[in-house]
Amino acid sequence: MKTTRRTKPASDEELKPSRISPTLAAIISAVIPGLGQMFTRNFRRGLVLLIGFFSAAGLLIWRFILVARRDVGFVDIFTKGIRLQPVLLFLTLATIVLWIWIIVDAYLSAKRPVGRAVGLFLILIVVYFSLGWQIGQVDLVALVTQIDDAESQVNSIAWPWSRAITTPEEYLEARAILWVPCTDDTPPQPPREGDEAYLEITPNCGDLGEVDGSRGTPITLRGYGLLPNAEVRILWNDPLKQVFTHREAGEFMFFPADENGEFEVDITLPYRLVPPTTIGAQDWTIIAQQVSSTGKPEPSLELKLAVEKMIETIFIGMMATLFGIILAIPFSFLAARNLMSGTRITLVIYYLVRMVLNLVRSIEPLIWAIIFVIIVGLGPFAGILALTIHSIAALGKLYSESIESIDSGPIEAVQATGANWTQTVMYAVVPQIIPPFVSFTIYRWDINIRMSTIIGFVGGGGIGYLISQWISKTDFKATGIAMWFIAVTVAILDYVSAEIRERYV
Repeated sequence: MKTTRRTKPASDEELKPSRISPTLAAIISAVIPGLGQMFTRNFRRGLVLLIGFFSAAGLLIWRFILVARRDVGFVDIFTKGIRLQPVLLFLTLATIVLWIWIIVDAYLSAKRPVGRAVGLFLILIVVYFSLGWQIGQVDLVALVTQIDDAESQVNSIAWPWSRAITTPEEYLEARAILWVPCTDDTPPQPPREGDEAYLEITPNCGDLGEVDGSRGTPITLRGYGLLPNAEVRILWNDPLKQVFTHREAGEFMFFPADENGEFEVDITLPYRLVPPTTIGAQDWTIIAQQVSSTGKPEPSLELKLAVEKMIETIFIGMMATLFGIILAIPFSFLAARNLMSGTRITLVIYYLVRMVLNLVRSIEPLIWAIIFVIIVGLGPFAGILALTIHSIAALGKLYSESIESIDSGPIEAVQATGANWTQTVMYAVVPQIIPPFVSFTIYRWDINIRMSTIIGFVGGGGIGYLISQWISKTDFKATGIAMWFIAVTVAILDYVSAEIRERYV
């Protein structure tokens, strides 16, 4: 028995002969890459090559101009670009190879039917990938070599729980006044009274360190009535009421008191900028501080704030999803072509609704959050409005596509009974769209929860606002607490959404 092999029918472009000769097609593509293919009746192939080549060449020229923005003339710009960015030479050669290949492809397309230009499009992809690598300033060497520099910050974010629990501390302090500079009427230090903690300074006046490296006046500190064998920390409170820990030879001053609760230590006055308007002697407070007692462990302020803002974040996403569902459902029916193509009026409504949904969806929630922060001010309400607007557009599109993909049989059956548009929707459309609607709603809820952590960066409320503040202060442990809460919350919501999807979808 003789078998016949079925071949794929050729397209109209492959069956019809070329309008021009192979040589002319190659010349045209040499001038305008891809145009020669169009004249050989390979229009789509030529259009893709034309757009791809000119966009790649345009991006390449743009990169040369950016690198050598102060140079004038092709030779100077090209030379400087290659010198500063050697990868541009590879991109230039790849673009030339692509141009030559397009010329050859135009010649072959006019001579005989050709198959898919896999190699040609691979070169185009390589050019785009290389441009993306250069534009994105990808530096894997820096990633590998500099990752150790961020080890402490990464560790703080990965395991921040030492900041999650705090222990209240009470301090025992001995204070004394030191005058800067010494004057003829510098008051003497008051004597010790009773057994209270006391700090004696000898002398009780002096000069600060200078910017030229001159050291401050050396003084001797003697402490009495402190806790035996407990660590002492030396602090300063300057005339501007700024408190800072004393450093000696670049190291913070920490030392233990003896068994009688006394100590003696020599230090020098610190370097500190003094306002030029300062007149006369200024009183500086020097403090010998000990931790006298500790209370029970309790949640830290950062942990409390993270919990509070995480709850706020969850409700921002929940409220935005709820409002988005309510407002997206009517728009989804108006944006379904199979329901709105009955008359010209309904078709116009369909196109208008589709255009509005696409326009709103093209603007990211972060931009909407900025807009609503301007309108209603900082806070979670701006975040709810931003996510609601974007949810309406996104869910409206997804819902409408679900409506368009339903089985037309039940619709025709209901319409055959004489049902109007509303009855058709209620009895033929709604029963078919409930499962995909539930699935898309859960998916959007998950997106809104995650997005509500981002819009806080622009004042839209939620835990994102805390993260932006803590990152700006380089408080990575507090940032890590917030990120852990986000990760745990998203994981829990993913489990919950999976359970809901399993039961109702």
